[in-house]
Amino acid sequence: MKAKAFDKKFDENQSDIVDDLDLSTARRPNQSQKRVNVDFPVWMIESLDREASRLGVTRQSIIKVWLAERLENSAVNRAKQ
Repeated sequence: MKAKAFDKKFDENQSDIVDDLDLSTARRPNQSQKRVNVDFPVWMIESLDREASRLGVTRQSIIKVWLAERLENSAVNRAKQ
């Protein structure tokens, strides 16, 4: 399908365009992963595990979410300055 026909189909909401896409090569920017090792004190691991259990998520998930929130807040605060 030519880009012009695809754009027209999208603009006119003729039908779902997902079937016209090759999602096998789709990538999300800035989502590649890199492994890091971090040493935490035992009290911190225990606190993380309690909070993760309370929320029904893994320790890794809660660390990622909290770090992402902190980094986003930091970026917002820098932008306000």
